[in-house]
Amino acid sequence: MRVTISESGVAYWVTGLPGAGKTTLSHALSARLTETGRSVLRLDGDTLRAIVGARYGYGLGDRHGMAMIYAGLCKEFSGQGHDVVCATVSMFHDVRRWSRSNIPHYCEIYLRAPIELLSRRHPKGLYAAALAGRIRNVPGVDLALELPEAPDLVIEDDGAKSPAAIAAELFQFLRLTDEALYATR
Repeated sequence: MRVTISESGVAYWVTGLPGAGKTTLSHALSARLTETGRSVLRLDGDTLRAIVGARYGYGLGDRHGMAMIYAGLCKEFSGQGHDVVCATVSMFHDVRRWSRSNIPHYCEIYLRAPIELLSRRHPKGLYAAALAGRIRNVPGVDLALELPEAPDLVIEDDGAKSPAAIAAELFQFLRLTDEALYATR
């Protein structure tokens, strides 16, 4: 028996450090899924934090709490038949394990880029400020990370790839694995 999109959507968990291109890739993925006729909801960690995160800070415990909220939203919305594209740092093993165990169709995409590239790329100067000691709780600088252990796809970005090339790599992967995403477990 096959699971149809109307019964359960796919939760695409797009993760990586700040400045890795998660938001850009999630926009491209959402647009591509919408073009194919799927019902798509896009969640972005920065936007969600602005909506529900007023009581959360940027320490490890608060970041973990926000990550679990994102995972819960992915489960709820995908369970209603929507594909959910969630762009989030959320570098916690237990959150990703929970998602994989509780969301029937979970696809984890990890954008990996070196800190040196991210510090040049990040528009808010996050890494430069953290490396200079002006701010704290920056993932990959002074905040411990639990890098993805078994993502479905790792996209390496050394700065040479355009956003379109990164999106093309993801779309090629999804064409190759679409059957696996919708097969029953």
